[in-house]
Amino acid sequence: MKALLDTNIIIHREASKVINQDVGILYRWLDRGGYTKCIHSLTIKEIENYQDKQIVDTFHIKLDSYECIDIPSPLQEAVVGVSTKFDVNQNDKNDTQLLNEVFVGRADILITEDKKIRKKAIKLGIDDKVFTIDSFLEKVIAEHPELVNYKVLNVQKVKFGQINLEDNFFASLKEDYKGFDKWFIRKYDEEAYVTINTDKGLLLSFLYLKVEDEKENYKDITLYFHLKND
Repeated sequence: MKALLDTNIIIHREASKVINQDVGILYRWLDRGGYTKCIHSLTIKEIENYQDKQIVDTFHIKLDSYECIDIPSPLQEAVVGVSTKFDVNQNDKNDTQLLNEVFVGRADILITEDKKIRKKAIKLGIDDKVFTIDSFLEKVIAEHPELVNYKVLNVQKVKFGQINLEDNFFASLKEDYKGFDKWFIRKYDEEAYVTINTDKGLLLSFLYLKVEDEKENYKDITLYFHLKND
């Protein structure tokens, strides 16, 4: 599997000082999950124009650790349409080219923190192949639960009661599902897998694995899950 990384993630990774610890966690999971880290030639050009020359020099030394997409693929008709609608500058167009590589299959996934890229991916119908750092961590943990036993991956197996329910990570769940707090507290003695930013103490990813049957009760959560009709 080839994971194309956007410019900002690579800059954060290759900076001489740690800018974003989450990127380090991402790279470890990419390695353990067997992903090939890919960089685009447009990203190389962007970084070479970066004002911090120390980052540029460090980047050139580490360039061999990436598989490079040297020649950009021709923009597909659907991608051109999205570009016309969303892109207002050259950086936007470069981001669209990254999406195009996923659209044509030269990369399997794209990892980015850029919200506009995500919007364009939705329009192209490839949003299931575009991930933030957090959503990728959730995906790879679910695909490779055996890897959580490696302490170097910063994954912890903890009980619900040890997790801070007030963490901003759960804000959208509380908004979308009335009663989420009560459901969470009911699970206090059960276990989940989490990754935590050790600098900020904030939750990065949360995975709860449980085999359930038709007797599982979610009726105290609205919108609640309806039973599937056979």
